[in-house]
Formats: sequence, structure tokens, C-alpha cells
Amino acid sequence: MAGLGANFEFDLKKIIALSTLRQLGLIIRILAIGYPKLAFFHLLAHALFKALLFICAGSIIHNLKDSQDIRFIGSIVNFIPLTSVCFNVSSLSLCGIPFLAGFYSKDLILEMVCLRRINCLIFFLYFFLLV
Repeated sequence: MAGLGANFEFDLKKIIALSTLRQLGLIIRILAIGYPKLAFFHLLAHALFKALLFICAGSIIHNLKDSQDIRFIGSIVNFIPLTSVCFNVSSLSLCGIPFLAGFYSKDLILEMVCLRRINCLIFFLYFFLLV
């Protein structure tokens, strides 16, 4: 629900917070199927890049004269290129792009779900909602 709600927001920090809420739901589901170490690994990978994302968002908001509206963010790469690169790398890691930490945690989750004998509906929900 939080992931769907983030699609209709214009506030940058609220979008980031709602995506964190979605991942916390995933962590709870991982704990429910019995993998606490995997949940902790996903929590650490997510927290590291989400912290970087919040720091970059704060820098972007500061440079936009305290405006958090994403409709006013444009060509920010020309003004703060390092922040833009860090923001993009953090976003890509959270999306699960290969060879970044988010990829490895999500890949392990999907692998453990495949090895576990669970309901077909739950199996497809993991695969379609995780990606």
C-alpha cells in the first residue's frame, strides 16, 4: 500500500519515506517465513543506501530554496553534479540493479522464496512485488 501511495505524491521526502515503509513490510514478510539473518542483511543494505538518499534529498531541497516538490526539480545535475550522481547510484541500488548491494539482498530473498514450499499466490506476490 505504501508503494502505491508513493506513486501519487509530489513531496520528495514523503516518497522516500513511503518506499522505506514498503521495504519494512518486505522485511517483516521475510521474518515471517523464517529467515532473520536475511531480513537483517536486507535491512542493512536498504538502510545504507536509503540514508545516502535522504542526505542527497536534503542537499537538493536546500539548493531549491527549501522546496520539496518534485515538480520543481529539473536539471539539478548542472548545479550539484556529485549529489546527483550519489542520488542516482543510491536509487539504482534500491531498485536492485546488478552488482549493487540492493541486488544481492533482493536476489537472496527471491532465492529463499524459491527454495521454500509456500503457497503459489504468495510465491507470485514475492516475485511481482519485490521487483
